[in-house]
Amino acid sequence: MKPELAPDKTLVSVCGLFCASCGIYNATCQDDTETLKRIADRMKVPYDEIRCEGCRSQTRTAYCKNCFMQQCAASKKIDFCGECAEYPCPELKDFQSKMPHRAELWKSQQRIKEVGWENWYGEMLQHFTCSQCGSLNGWYDITCRVCGHVPGSTFAQNNMEALKTAFKS
Repeated sequence: MKPELAPDKTLVSVCGLFCASCGIYNATCQDDTETLKRIADRMKVPYDEIRCEGCRSQTRTAYCKNCFMQQCAASKKIDFCGECAEYPCPELKDFQSKMPHRAELWKSQQRIKEVGWENWYGEMLQHFTCSQCGSLNGWYDITCRVCGHVPGSTFAQNNMEALKTAFKS
């Protein structure tokens, strides 16, 4: 999947995740029912609650609909956690520590502050794009989904060990 070049705030989460590299978002956009079913099973949620069109959209997964960070930011009338006087709060620290795709939240919040979300969006497109074929890859795509290049992105290269062990039981 080739990345969209125009910045889209729907795909920029309050916490600093880049939704365009979310497996659920990508499966939703591609109407990939098999992947969505597999993710729903893994997350133990009904299939009809797994679709997502971005953190700031009306169509969000069951998990993201109840996002503490979104609710908190809305109550404080801020766009990103990094704008908050309490940043990083205990809830965000806990959230960040639980999954490897959240490893770069602090760096993302800092870059959003420094360059604005639109420029950060462009940086994330590059960060998650395969250096060989130019395809946008997901958080857990160690290997490019299109050409098979390893690593699938700079993000995968930077977080390889954590990504490899993410779903091992």
